[in-house]
Amino acid sequence: MSIFLVANATSAWQAVRAVRTPAATPESTPQIFAALPNYDEETSTRLQIFLDNNDFGPGKIDGKMGEFFRKALISYKHAHGMRETGFVDQWLLDQVPVTFTTYTIREDDLKFIGPVPTSYEEQAKLKWLPYTSLLEFVAERYHSAEAYIQKLNSGKDWEKLQPGEVLKVPNVLPFEIEKFAEGEIPENPAFAARKIFIDTKERLLEVFDGDQLVCVFPITPGSTTLPAPVGTWKILGMATMPWFRYDEGMLNYGVRTENYFNLPPGPNNLVGILWISLNKTGIGIHGTNNPETIGRAASHGCIRLANWDAARVKDLVSVGNTVIIF
Repeated sequence: MSIFLVANATSAWQAVRAVRTPAATPESTPQIFAALPNYDEETSTRLQIFLDNNDFGPGKIDGKMGEFFRKALISYKHAHGMRETGFVDQWLLDQVPVTFTTYTIREDDLKFIGPVPTSYEEQAKLKWLPYTSLLEFVAERYHSAEAYIQKLNSGKDWEKLQPGEVLKVPNVLPFEIEKFAEGEIPENPAFAARKIFIDTKERLLEVFDGDQLVCVFPITPGSTTLPAPVGTWKILGMATMPWFRYDEGMLNYGVRTENYFNLPPGPNNLVGILWISLNKTGIGIHGTNNPETIGRAASHGCIRLANWDAARVKDLVSVGNTVIIF
């Protein structure tokens, strides 16, 4: 149920059309147009939180009516049999009665912060690739743009934050890095029939259980020089906090070489906190060390998600699932 954003003559409104059905080879269906207004910042934040908490990823939370926010809203309404219009039922907003909450920096948080060398050779000498700042840590924890966290906490000296400092953050279910460890994720028989659709044009990952759309998350799917491989694939394995074999030959040309660096796990690993391997050599679905680039920057043939979205995807799919890239 991918969606396309189309601008019209009125700058305050956008048109969205929902297309495609969950078939083995997705085909276009009649267009459904819906006008979406530009909500004020707090309303936008509440809606972003609602969608995010319900696994319809709006992209990073920033209080703005962005492309993935609009796509997530229409996808949610379509999946739940709601009229695909720009009107937002009050009950959607009622699910987020408190827009913002607070987070107090803890002493334990500091162990997730540290320097990360720019050289992959130097990174390979480490045992862990941490967050580089408390701002990065808090922004990822609350699925937010770093600039939005700074805006909500104007006047803070981010270089001098100490344990006990209280920050204002969106009231979204947090991504808790401390709950992740290295390990393989076993097959989940309850999800054996689920299918994952990767829409490379609309940059969306969608999971279907039969005809029911389960979730939608924004992605970066490959690049012009090394696009995500169109076709039908299968999930061979899943692992949290993976090590990553950085091989420029494989990344740039799809050819495995012996000139590589084995990068340790951590939120700033190039593949983030999750690796889902497909039966296509070198290609997987994974997290990222830079969520600000989701939907914009190119990846090397893989399907890239924000770490907080990758954390949800791992609980919604299973080893053995079919993955259709189109």
